[in-house]
Formats: sequence, structure tokens, C-alpha cells
Amino acid sequence: MYLFKNLFSKPLSVPLSVTSNNGFHLRPVAQFATLAKSFPCQITATFHNKSVDAKGVNTLLSLSLEKGDTFILVAKGEKAEVALEKLQLLFETLMQEDKEIQKIEKSAYSYEGSVIEGEIISEGIAIAPTYTYHTTKVQHQSEMDFRTALSQSTKELETLYRNKEDDENSAIYLAQKELLISLGTHCQTLTELEEKVEEESRKLVGTKLDTKTSDYQDILQRVKKHLGLEIKVTFPDTPFILLCNDLLPSEIDQLQQTKVEGVILKETSMNSHTAILLRASGICSLIADTQNLVENETVILDTYSGVIIQDPSAHDLQKARERLSKESVQKALSAKKRFEPATTQNGRHIKVFANAADINTAKAAKEEGAEGIGLLRSEFLFKDVKPSLGKQQNAYKEIFELFDDITVRTLDVGGDKALPYIQIPTEDNPFLGIRGVRLFHTHPELLEEQLLAIFLAAENKRVKIMFPMISSVEEFKQTKSFAQSVAQKHKLDISHLHFGIMIEVPSVLFLLESFNDVVDFYSIGTNDLIQYLFAIERTHPLLKADALSPAVFSAIEIILHKATKPVSICGELAADKNAIPKLLDLGMETLSVSPKSIAQTKEEIRYV
Repeated sequence: MYLFKNLFSKPLSVPLSVTSNNGFHLRPVAQFATLAKSFPCQITATFHNKSVDAKGVNTLLSLSLEKGDTFILVAKGEKAEVALEKLQLLFETLMQEDKEIQKIEKSAYSYEGSVIEGEIISEGIAIAPTYTYHTTKVQHQSEMDFRTALSQSTKELETLYRNKEDDENSAIYLAQKELLISLGTHCQTLTELEEKVEEESRKLVGTKLDTKTSDYQDILQRVKKHLGLEIKVTFPDTPFILLCNDLLPSEIDQLQQTKVEGVILKETSMNSHTAILLRASGICSLIADTQNLVENETVILDTYSGVIIQDPSAHDLQKARERLSKESVQKALSAKKRFEPATTQNGRHIKVFANAADINTAKAAKEEGAEGIGLLRSEFLFKDVKPSLGKQQNAYKEIFELFDDITVRTLDVGGDKALPYIQIPTEDNPFLGIRGVRLFHTHPELLEEQLLAIFLAAENKRVKIMFPMISSVEEFKQTKSFAQSVAQKHKLDISHLHFGIMIEVPSVLFLLESFNDVVDFYSIGTNDLIQYLFAIERTHPLLKADALSPAVFSAIEIILHKATKPVSICGELAADKNAIPKLLDLGMETLSVSPKSIAQTKEEIRYV
């Protein structure tokens, strides 16, 4: 009777108006489609007599919805009314939170050379020869089939999102993952995916979402790489200003490892993911017509004024160099201050450590003035292929050599973070399932090898080893005993190593007196602790817990009051300027934040 009722039930609908100046673009679309997929009913979006599946990222994007557009969301079937209510609430929230990227005001300029004006992406100044973007195709042998390549690419994007979870731009990778899933659902071959990408990209041409086509190309290139077709980008080994039509978002990380002084793009926008990541990287960048620029031509790129100077005069070059010199002095002073201790107004020294995901972020943390690593996410080693003992040992050793104080978290995967080479059953609620320390029971051989690699890499260094998702004293004792048996098996002395736990499971708050007898240290993982305190999954597209709730600070106060061993905090809350004064007032002595948040966090501490 229930099925009969739903089969012939009348569709329900609600009008939704786009109020964000950015339009209904990839990141909010991905969150919207993710929530839509959680409902069993049919959900469509209609705009200008075109109806599409609202559960598909690419289909929703094809509507090219911009500010002022109103589309009709229609739901039919089981839970249709609930679906519309939840989706409407999410949509309104997304529109309110999607802040417009403000156009940067240009400063006045006076140059004698020929001037090309453009739109500022990221401010700065550069003097260098131009270099045109070059790529070469390299075909490697691959036995991977298309569906596996698609799956591996999806997991890769999920890993990127997880590893950069302290980064405000990490949602880009999550959005690309959802886009790839949406595109690949009905594709059985690479050719079909290429045709689908081309078809969907065409639909965006001429719309405000035109620049999102770079995301389509980015995910396609990722799949191709798994199938053996690598697109190599070559850069000079001397300073240069890059000229190109556009860059793929994934290429920004690679660009940061070069001697690039500036970037001039022809076909992008301030809202593109490429532009967002360029701003985050700090590379001075401009959107401009580059047709009059030639290879190896020395120019001045002044993105304070939004101009490129061709054939700069001697006076132009002198003025630009003086500006560069002034910038260098300011950067040097800023860099020097980053290395100074973070001391409160009453003279209390607060340690500022870094959360690191690999050797590159560890090096960045060193450059930003971190006093140590408060959280080394070891997941960076465990990707598509299981890392060998030697690879793990070398990777850890390279990072351990950078700092005297390092806390490495043992493998925290499972449930929501899958690995292709280990079998973990699919779970309805992975955040409450097999993850973190629970892997010691399901995959002891994997953790044994990781612990051995850490022991060998640490040598005589006093490295801290932290177990995630500990929920009871007995669980910690068993895990530490496992680690000690690994050391005994290989005749290794680990008496110099410290063992502690990440406090993220609420049960620990009631057991701290007993934990004090067995652990060497604590680290509060606020991201997961808040998730479990409020019973709201931290990746939920609609629900969001209040990180600044009194309940969160009460939990932290309990920990600091009851703990007799050192306590640090390594979640996002540690870098929140609204939370720092309260954390210090409660007695927190060590904060661990993302590398790029170190300078800001130290500065906030100095005003407390």
C-alpha cells in the first residue's frame, strides 16, 4: 500500500533562487548533490524548460545558474517532503556562506615602457623573462583497466582532501571527487569519459562557470595518468614569469616547486579554482591578454597596479627593483618574527607546532617558524600501493631530521578513508567503525611494519608515537604492548620513545585519572572530538557543529584539569583566532596548526 501511494504520489516542488555573486558553482553544487543522493526519491532541477538530475554534479552544473536565476527543485517518491526541506535549507546556507571574491583595487602606476593592463589575482611584483607553458605526453605501460583507474582517481582526490583538511581550500578536491563520480557513473571507457567531459564543458562555454572547465580537464588528466598517459609540464631552472592560457588546479603544487616569479593567465577568472589556489600560494598573478608577449622577453609584472611592462626603461627597472627590495626587507622582517617565540602579554611562552602531511609540509612548517610537529599524519605514505618498509623508514627519517620535537600519528584510515590493498567491510557509519587504532585488530601486519619503520627512523631521537581513536585504557595498554612486542621481535631499544593518545573519543574524558598512569602525553584532536560530542558527522553537507560552543571548551577544561601529562591541541580550533584567548586562559601550553597558520597564530598569542 505504501509503495502504491508513493508510485502515484504527486511531485512536490520548491523554487530556489541563486543569491551568491559567484553563482551556483562547483563546490556548493557538489555539497548539494551529495545530500540529494542520500534520499531515495527522484529529485530533479528545472530551469528554462530544462530538467536535470539533481543528484549529478555535472548535470546541475550544466544549468549554468548565476546570481538572480531561480530554478525549481522537484522531488517525487519516498521521503520527497523531507528531501525538499533539507535541500532547501542547505541551499540557503550555501548561498549565505559563499562569499564573493572581492576585486583587488589597483594602485596608481607610472611606467615609461609599453603597458598591458589586466585583472589582479594575487598581489606582488616580479622582473624576469617570460616563459610559455609547455607540455609533453609520455606513455607508460599500464595494466590498469578504466574502471579501476576511475576508482583510484576518486580515492586520490579523497586523500588529497583529507591530507589538506586544515586548508580552507581543501573543498576543491572534494568537489572534484564528486564531479568525477558524477561523470564516470555511466562511462565504461576512457573514450566515453573524454566525450562526456567535452560535452559537459561545452555547456559551460559563455557562462559564469566557464572557467570550471579546467576542473573537468584536471580530473580527466588524473584518470589518464592511472592508465599510463602522463602529461609532463616542463619549467626552466632559472627565474621566470609564466605565460599560459590557463593552468589546471593540480599544477599549482608543482609550480610552487619551481623558480616561478609570477604568472600571467589569459583564460581564467577570479573565481576559478586555479585562481583561488594561486592566491593561496602567494605567487603574484594576473589575468591579461598575452598575445603581444613573446618567449624569453624580460618584463615587469606589477600586480599591485595590475599591469605588465614591456620594454621597460632603465628607470622602470630601477623603480621595480626598489619595490622588490622593499618587499624583500618586509619579508625578511616577517620571516624573522615567525622564528621568534610566541609569548603572551604576561610573559608566558606558548609552543606553536605544525600539523604536517608529508616532507613538503614539514619543510614548509620549518620555514614558517614551527617549533616542532604536533601531528604528523602518516597516511601520506599509504596511498594506491602499499609502501615498503624501506620507503616508510626513509620518509620518516627525512622528516624526523627537521625537528627535535615530533609527534607521529599511527595510520588513521578505515571506513571513510579506504585503501585499495586492504579489505575493510563497507559500513553504514564509517566514522563509528573500523578506523584508527582499531586497525591493530583487523590489520596487525600493516601496523607492525609501520611501527618498525618509525622505530628504525627515530634511532636515538625522542619521537612521540600517538595512537588515534583510543577509547579505553585497556585499548591503549594492548596497543602499546603490541608496539613493544614489535621492538622486542627486532631487538630494538625503544625506551627513548614516548607513547600517547589523541583525545577524540568522549569516553576518554571520564577515564583521564586512569590514563594518567599509562600514557606519556595527550593531544586533543578537536575535529573528531567535536564530531562525537555533538553526534554530527564532520563531513555532513547540511549539519554543522559549533566549534566555539561552551560544551567544547568545557570538555577541554576537563582534560586540562584532570591530565597530569603534557597536553597539546592539534585540531582546527587551535588556529581559530576566536578560540585562542579562551584556550590559553584554560591553560593550554601547546598549539599545533597548519604551516600557513603558524605566523598568524603566534601573532594572536602575542596579544593575549
